[in-house]
Amino acid sequence: MADTKVVSEVTGSVWKVLVAVGDSVEADSPVVLIESMKMEIPVLAPDSGVVTEILVATGDPISEGQAVIALKT
Repeated sequence: MADTKVVSEVTGSVWKVLVAVGDSVEADSPVVLIESMKMEIPVLAPDSGVVTEILVATGDPISEGQAVIALKT
């Protein structure tokens, strides 16, 4: 098993975290919603795995390429 960081593809702010530590996620499932330019943009898990760490909180500013979730894949 490997550790994978899930990263945001846009700059904005965290609108909602959709998972908790210990949750299992499938590839391409939304894990965080980012608000950018009045739009809600999902951050998708690149692989299936288990959430090991949440690196952001609701309201946090976020940059393109910033890690938001850690997965054990």
